Amino acid sequence: MLRMSMINKEHKDRLFCFLFGSESNKEWTLSLYNAVNGTDHRDADDILFTTMDDAIYMGMKNDVSFNLFHVMNIYEQQSTYNPNMGVRQLMYAGKLYDKYIHRNKLNIYGKRIVKLPIPKLVVFYNGTEGKEDRILKLSDAFETKGQAVESDIEVKVRMININYGQNRKLLGACRPLEEYAWLVKHIRENHEDMDIENAVDKAIDEMPADYVIRPFLIGNRAEVKGMCITEYNEAETLQMIREEGREEGREEGREEERMELLSRMVRRGDMTVERAAEYAGMTTEQFSNYGK
Repeated sequence: MLRMSMINKEHKDRLFCFLFGSESNKEWTLSLYNAVNGTDHRDADDILFTTMDDAIYMGMKNDVSFNLFHVMNIYEQQSTYNPNMGVRQLMYAGKLYDKYIHRNKLNIYGKRIVKLPIPKLVVFYNGTEGKEDRILKLSDAFETKGQAVESDIEVKVRMININYGQNRKLLGACRPLEEYAWLVKHIRENHEDMDIENAVDKAIDEMPADYVIRPFLIGNRAEVKGMCITEYNEAETLQMIREEGREEGREEGREEERMELLSRMVRRGDMTVERAAEYAGMTTEQFSNYGK
């Protein structure tokens, strides 16, 4: 049975973004970058956040993106496996390059080549489906219909399993990431015996005193709980949609039930319109106008 919280939540972001995409936590973002890339940069002020705001980009919002020297980093956190990250990251990268070109007043129509930052695309996966590290390619989604047609575009996204106990070397190189993984693990375990709100509270209270993210979590407990509740409701909803899809034989019936469930989640405040549209495979405008 699907357990839904009826709390009216204002905080719709993911906890991962809150920890690693905030100006106040740049040191943690730099630590994450160093762990992923095997570097040893020391000055967090070199980071320039470029995370897209859905209010500006018409419903398109990525999790965390930032430039560091000559590298454009686009990080996504996923608690459910999504094989379509190649095309999603391509769309994010296009918007971010456009933003970079305009901010730096670059002329892409001139005779000289314009130098651009190198894109590094990463998905941090902490779902329960047991997925291993892999490279997600845009070309895997191309419909060839048996024809040997070579693509002129390829996108590669590195998916890293960050569940607690996985990728020990990577997590050991970034203490905030390892502590975040610990928190997610204990929230899940607690959630087996209690509602998600109390599960989050218990995990924060039982977090070791020397964890560097603990004071931040305690100081922002209300926001943290709101984010965790939202994300867990989303994950459970998506799982329900998948199970209904397997059980229901009629495609049309599946679609109507899926859209009604997502619309209900949005009306109750358990999910943002942007996230619901993502699950439905639509733009925000298409989802908002569905059924009108």
